[in-house]
Amino acid sequence: MLSPPLHSGAGAGSGVRPLNIVIIGGGISGLAAAYRIRRAVPDAAITLLEADDRVGGKVRTERADGFTLEAGPNGFLDSKSSTIQLCRDLGLGERLRVASEGSRKNRYLFLNGELQKLPGDPLGLLRTPLLTFRGKLAMLAEPFRRRPGRLPDEESVAEFSRRRFGREAADTFVDALVTGIHAGDPERLSVRAAFPRLVKLEAEAGSVLRGFLRAAKVKKRLARERGEVSQPQRMWSFDGGLGVLIEALRDSLGPIVQTGIGVRSVVRAEAGYIVRGDGNDRWPADVVVHAAPASAQAETLRDLDPSLAAELATVKFTPVHVVLLGYRAEDAPLAPDGFGYIAPQNTRRDVLGVQWCSAIFPGRAPPGMVLWRALCGGINRPDVAAWPDGELVAAVHREMQLAMKVTAAPVFARVVRWPQAIPQYEVGHMARLERLDALAARHPGLILAGNSHRGIALNDCTEQAEWIALRVAGIAGK
Repeated sequence: MLSPPLHSGAGAGSGVRPLNIVIIGGGISGLAAAYRIRRAVPDAAITLLEADDRVGGKVRTERADGFTLEAGPNGFLDSKSSTIQLCRDLGLGERLRVASEGSRKNRYLFLNGELQKLPGDPLGLLRTPLLTFRGKLAMLAEPFRRRPGRLPDEESVAEFSRRRFGREAADTFVDALVTGIHAGDPERLSVRAAFPRLVKLEAEAGSVLRGFLRAAKVKKRLARERGEVSQPQRMWSFDGGLGVLIEALRDSLGPIVQTGIGVRSVVRAEAGYIVRGDGNDRWPADVVVHAAPASAQAETLRDLDPSLAAELATVKFTPVHVVLLGYRAEDAPLAPDGFGYIAPQNTRRDVLGVQWCSAIFPGRAPPGMVLWRALCGGINRPDVAAWPDGELVAAVHREMQLAMKVTAAPVFARVVRWPQAIPQYEVGHMARLERLDALAARHPGLILAGNSHRGIALNDCTEQAEWIALRVAGIAGK
């Protein structure tokens, strides 16, 4: 039902109706934005609309047969403070659990029919069989390689990596990095958009490796000044999985969250916007935070601005399906204390990679069992994503027989499908962002959020929520 139009502005005793905010999308981006906005603008009237019957988006934890199953992200890194701080603000600080030390140190590639450990330090790089002597020299020479005076506005990840580290390292290590994070093609992804830190390190230090060393020294110095011991980057979650964070956000927001409500369109009104639902429901808004994927943003904003919608529709997504398998420990003789392995996409295997969930976070499997999570599909194997569940499970099991030497069928299997799993920040993405910003600026109070734009990780979404709250607070103060 349409309420009387609301006017911009807020403040107790001002005689002005509180700022009315509608958030579209109940994934981590929308939930975190709602939480931060409510803290920044306490008297705002906030409504969060989610089309699914549950919130959380791709952050989904399930429990079955004694297994704790992550359908989406398996954890988050402490490379940024936003998610850790969000957990603490929600009262979840004492429930945080750090991943095992082995999962931080031991990561593998699956090449030439066997698992091969990734080097973790310069000495390991010298010893690794993953590169030839020439490939090792090319990578170790990176700090002495000058940055060209003229570069294209956007290099691909592959171009940047070959230029800095040499072809062998790019084809092996960087392909694996891109596969594990983006399930994308390093020849097509923009390094500025997908790995902005690499570009920044080169620009500031003249070398990626030198930049990492400088950053590590600064981190140690700051920790020393605080009387702390500098810790390496670590992954975090909860005993009950990342669903604990989603549940806490949902419970904190209470009636703000409305599930099972799809949004059909956003249109201008005399005072702000009208958000139209699939039925006859309508919500007036001074501010619209659109935190759904870019494809959904394009659909719902077409009536408001066809040019903006057309630009949003150009963001590509890749399908990735999650296959969770539980094995008896006695049937899995090769179960290293580690994070898992990646099969670089240039090998075109049926499985992109496998995370050893019960090794990363002990307790994710019942006693005497192991839980592994395989990722299938990606930008170069859409054919695998089209396979039915039974075929997917069989294909992953065959890979586990080869890579992990399992001797019997899994005792548990679950397939979770994500047809639009990960947005692909292909070359041209930074120019697209500039066009989107210019188009969105024509609509005061419209804020585009979510991982389709400026970072795909959970940390990026929670960090963005802080920025959105500051922007909304600025609107409220006008």
